[in-house]
Parts: sequence; structure tokens; C-alpha cells
Amino acid sequence: MSKTISYAKPALSGSVKVPGDKSISHRAVMFGALAQGTTTIEGFLMGDDCLSTISCFRSLGIDIRIEGEQVTVSSGGRKAWKEPEAVLDTGNSGTTTRLMLGLLAGTGFHSVMAGDESIARRPMKRIVEPLRLMGADIRGRANGHFTPLAVQGTQLKAIDYTMPVASAQVKSAVLLAGLSAEGTTTIHEPVASRDHTEIMLKHFGADISRHEDVISLTGGQELSAAHVQVPGDISSAAFLMGAVLVAEGSDVELQNVGINPTRTGILDVFESMGADIRLAKRNSPGELSADVHIRSAALTATEIGGALIPRLIDEIPLIALVATQAVGTTIIRDAEELRVKETDRIQAVVTELKKLGADIEATEDGMVIHGPTELRGAACMSYGDHRLGMMAAVASLITEGPVTIDDPGCISISYPSFFDHLDKLVQ
Repeated sequence: MSKTISYAKPALSGSVKVPGDKSISHRAVMFGALAQGTTTIEGFLMGDDCLSTISCFRSLGIDIRIEGEQVTVSSGGRKAWKEPEAVLDTGNSGTTTRLMLGLLAGTGFHSVMAGDESIARRPMKRIVEPLRLMGADIRGRANGHFTPLAVQGTQLKAIDYTMPVASAQVKSAVLLAGLSAEGTTTIHEPVASRDHTEIMLKHFGADISRHEDVISLTGGQELSAAHVQVPGDISSAAFLMGAVLVAEGSDVELQNVGINPTRTGILDVFESMGADIRLAKRNSPGELSADVHIRSAALTATEIGGALIPRLIDEIPLIALVATQAVGTTIIRDAEELRVKETDRIQAVVTELKKLGADIEATEDGMVIHGPTELRGAACMSYGDHRLGMMAAVASLITEGPVTIDDPGCISISYPSFFDHLDKLVQ
């Protein structure tokens, strides 16, 4: 099913509260299942990916209840987990698949994980290799580098691991495995990646330390249930920020957005392009959050690369779109990670923006965008990738003629209310 959108170049105004952070929602359920007692999660993202995580833990015997945006996880700790009777279906969620490898590797039972066609194409080698160094027994297609994956739980041993590339998913999988390993697991990061796992480990009572780029965690720790307040997802909020920046005369407030420093690269980039952004920080335990007030502005090109990339990897499709409206040449480099997302996002972004009339070229590790360019309506593919679907929808605000998006339902992976919120701000 496709969706045709035509907004006739509106100005956006008003205020919305974006859905809960996807990364934090996943981890809150996982840590609630690891901890002894009853964990309550407020502001949980009811997106398809996070619901896949809930489904997997229910299959492990964990009692999880949903009431509105609140989730309650009751667990007796890891020792209370049961061997699943069927294959654990991780859907389209790379986070669920990769982090659960770390969790399942240290259990005393056998389990099998598989997801959809997209997950079957996404590489698991970067996760499997360090887990095997810890003694994990993981088997599957291509020597265990692609799903379906079978995990025979075993006693793990801690490792001292230097990560070849910055990856929050690799780091998190190793740390989660380290919880059940003998000894102290140490991870060396080349640059800081998302630290939601480290923050939440401390929130659930774990003893974890960080010195510069070195993280250490001793195995055998028991976690205690906690209350988790999930802030709005900055990766979702970013698409509304981008909409404001390209739609002339727009002025919008986004409420309770997470501003974890490892995730705010998008704010840095937009401000470097000339955006008018103001933050009203909130007092909240755990993750930092703020109300974000943003106005449209004249935009100039920028260059993005290096240590900034892990802080905005999911927002690069949007940045490319916004760059089509900026004066000058925007260069994005060091983003080869995009080639192994839900699709090859570098090639997909370039292909779809060219359909809309953008002056853009792909490079091996990024793209080059020349602007400003007037965009035209076209039929765009989402590739089943929520970020690309939202990119095309935001583009429809400024195109001459309508934009048709195939498979717009994929946006529910991270932002089920996206079109409702966009319509609200337009009206």
C-alpha cells in the first residue's frame, strides 16, 4: 500500500510530544527482565521494533503487561528465564537481535532467533565474533554471521576487547554478556558511541566504570528492579526539526526530547547550518531531556564526519534532505555504517533524492549534496526503512507536486504517530 502526500508548501506551527526513545525502550525491557522484582517503564515506545523485544521476553517466561504507554516487567532475574518453545521472532529490529545475542549466550538453555527479510540480510559477524571470544556457542547461516541464529547458552568468560569501530550495539551485546561472565569484561571504544546501556546498568544497580574510552564491568552482578522514565526519541524528533527548517515561516516546540550527549549530533549539525534552536532542559532522573524550540532559518552547507557520525548515524537521510535547501556543498563522510542498516542507506538516499530533483552524489562512505535545489514531486520507495519513509514525507512539504511513498507503514517501526503529528503541525 502506498501513500500520496501533498502539503502545498505550508508553514509548521504548534507543539507535539514525540514518542519514547526506541533505544531506551528496548533496554528498559531487557534490564527489567534481568532484574529481580517489578520494573515500571513510562513513556515506552509502542513501535513495532520495541514490541518485538517484549514478545521475545514473553517467550522466555517473563510477565510483561502494557497499559497505554506504561509497561510493567515482573521477573525473578535471569535465573527465572525459561527455554523458549519456539523461534524468537525479532521482526525488523536489529537492536533486539544483536543485544539478545549477548543476553542469551550466557543462559543455560538453547534458543533460536530469526527476524524478517531485512534482518536476514543484516550482518551479525561484528556481534558474534567478540561473543565467541567469551566462549559463546552461536551457529547460523554463513558461519553464524546471518540469521537465523541458534544459541546454546554456556558459561562465559570475560574478555578485554578493543572495538574495531564505534558501535553501541556491539558494545551493549558484550556488556550484557559480561553480566553473566566470569571475571571483569573491559571494552575499549575508538570513539564514544551511544551510552544508554551504561546509564541503564547504573540505574538498575550495576557497578560499571568508565575511564576515558575504557569501560569495565564485573560479571555475576544481580540487578534490582527500577522505574524508568523514557524521554522522547531525538532521532524521531529530528524529522520534525528538519521539517521546520525546510518549511519557510515555521515555528515549533517538541516536548520532552532526550538530549543524551551521545545522540545530539543532529543539533550540532543543524546549528552549524544556521538553525535557530533553543533548549529548555527538564529535571529528570537518568537520561537528560529538554523541550526543543526550533524555527525555520536560512541554511548554509556544512561538513560532517569523524567522531560526529556515531552521534547522528540514524539522522543522515534527513540531513541529506535538509542539505538540498542549504546554500553551498554539504559533504558527509565516514558514514559507511549506513550501508548495513535496514537497507544500503547511502545508495537509497541518493536514489530517492535524485528522483525529487536533488543534486546529490554517493561516495564510498557518504554523499555530497549541492544546494539549494527546488524539489519536485515523485514516487519514492521506502525500502521498508522507516528513516527513508520519513525523509520522503518531510520532502513533500517543499516539493512542487505530490510525493507518493510506497510502504509508509514501515514508519510505525519507530514513530507510529508520525503522520498525525505532521498533519497537526501543518494545520
